[in-house]
Amino acid sequence: MTPAIFGISGLALTADERAFFKDADPAGYILFARNCDSREQMRALTDDLRSIHGRDRLIVSIDQEGGRVARMKPPVWPRYPAGEAFAKLYEIAPASAIEAARVNAEALARELALAGVSVDYHAPFDVRRPETDEVIGDRALGSKPMQVAALGRAVLDGMTRAGVVGCLKHMPGHGRATSDSHKVLPVVDASDAELETDIEPFRSLSSHPLGMSAHIVFTAWDAEHPATLSETVIREVVRGKIGFDGLLLSDDIDMEALDGTIPDRGAAALAAGCDIILNCWAKMDDQQAIANRFPTMSDETAARLERVHAAMGDFPDAIETAELLAKRDALLAIAERAA
Repeated sequence: MTPAIFGISGLALTADERAFFKDADPAGYILFARNCDSREQMRALTDDLRSIHGRDRLIVSIDQEGGRVARMKPPVWPRYPAGEAFAKLYEIAPASAIEAARVNAEALARELALAGVSVDYHAPFDVRRPETDEVIGDRALGSKPMQVAALGRAVLDGMTRAGVVGCLKHMPGHGRATSDSHKVLPVVDASDAELETDIEPFRSLSSHPLGMSAHIVFTAWDAEHPATLSETVIREVVRGKIGFDGLLLSDDIDMEALDGTIPDRGAAALAAGCDIILNCWAKMDDQQAIANRFPTMSDETAARLERVHAAMGDFPDAIETAELLAKRDALLAIAERAA
């Protein structure tokens, strides 16, 4: 099995994609707005992906947080709030905010499960600061580590109730970055002691089976390499200080924070200790080069992947979310009345 998650070019698999995926056997797939047109179309696509190797348990993933980060959009799918809505409620009613985040995540994940999506790259556990770049911005669940951990745990729990696996991102923390890693490589000069604040939420959920790295240089740990490509950061911080032993994905290897060819970036990520290369742009040449260069995953990665598979639920033929959304809205109204 190729230790990579690949993108798909359109609303259905092309003949070339199906043949390539059959041969390469990637660890999974990632969907974007270009792959999401209707409930029926998405379910047909995800069923088709599972049929390639006859696996019910398969990473079919998406970035569906709510707010700005939503690949499945209205009017077909409901609009969900960004993390900031729950952060504001937490300031005045923590227990209500935790419950609102949980039921919102369960409703969102039911929609994903109906579409055949098994993994959502949600929630961001990045601790927001005054200087945090807007690429995180209102996606953040708060500026206090305990709050981020509490709301993040609620999100993961809500998705688990719907059979969808959430993700700890972006390890070891994107909150101090003052630039967008989609465009440039952020550099964080905080001290090791200061960075304890950033890793605290991840540490509290370190037993979760799935996480994602950050394309950020932390000079206190490794001044030469971003975390995704740093053996030191992955070994000593992600696996060490945080204690995460789940499946570690690179953030999108196509992002402009990284230099070099896509296969070379993937090689560096795997060499540093990432388990899986996340390659999102659905460029067949890049995908073929990755599959040719890395035709098999390690036994350790395969065992971690199996733990992600074990956390997945079944895929329903119908869902009901009205009660969950009504409860969420009633709780969020507490913050609106207090404003």
